[in-house]
Amino acid sequence: MNTVSYIEEKISRAKDLDFGTIFTQSIDLFKKTWIQGFLMQLFLIVLMLPFIILFYIPFIMMIFSESQSGTMNSDVYGSFFAGFSILYIILFVVGMLVLSAVSVCLNAALYRIIKEIDHGNAVKTNDFFIFLKGKYLSKAFVLLVVSMLIAIPSALLCYLPLLYVMVPMSFFAVIFAFNPELGVGDIVKLSFKLGHKKWLLAFGLLIVSSFLASIVGMLLCGIGTLFTSAFVYHPMYHIYKEVIGFEPSDEIDTIGYLTE
Repeated sequence: MNTVSYIEEKISRAKDLDFGTIFTQSIDLFKKTWIQGFLMQLFLIVLMLPFIILFYIPFIMMIFSESQSGTMNSDVYGSFFAGFSILYIILFVVGMLVLSAVSVCLNAALYRIIKEIDHGNAVKTNDFFIFLKGKYLSKAFVLLVVSMLIAIPSALLCYLPLLYVMVPMSFFAVIFAFNPELGVGDIVKLSFKLGHKKWLLAFGLLIVSSFLASIVGMLLCGIGTLFTSAFVYHPMYHIYKEVIGFEPSDEIDTIGYLTE
């Protein structure tokens, strides 16, 4: 497996990359992987449904009760929010953190699936769940907390620092995906090193790919975003591939390695 010092050396010696080449390669690879990106979006929706139902059922029951009585009592709403506000906030925050950690794991799994397809290997639907186990899920949760601790202060500083850190943070999932044995601190350090090295290229690719995915998705009646949103992962994958790459041993270190 890759060591931190080895990856740092690869990043330091990284060659210049061409925007057009990376973008073209991303489009070509996306043509082969769009169905996997669509499946990831569906999994996220399915995971969110119980969470949405859990928090909206009390509101629906309260509204239904009010409609049955034929009167509108504003005191009922005040009592409801006063009684459930603390519990609601706690459950909402915990639920969102758990769902976000699961999302990080699914994103990391998608990167590995993209790699397998890029190398002509077969993939299975259950490959999406390779990181949804204790040691990886807990690491994804900590990585999420670190992301929040970086993003929130950056946003409070007039958003300008956020423009910088958004690029290194976009590499969190791809570094995690191909180096799951590394600690969270090492993943963050390598992501910032890679993000700083290729900041302008990555920033431009993120903006253009996000804009293109949104426009095409909206042209497909909005629901098309389920198919196009995963396109933004492909430029990050190609930057990682060109800068750090995959060692010969990594060709054997496929998804099956994580399921042992």
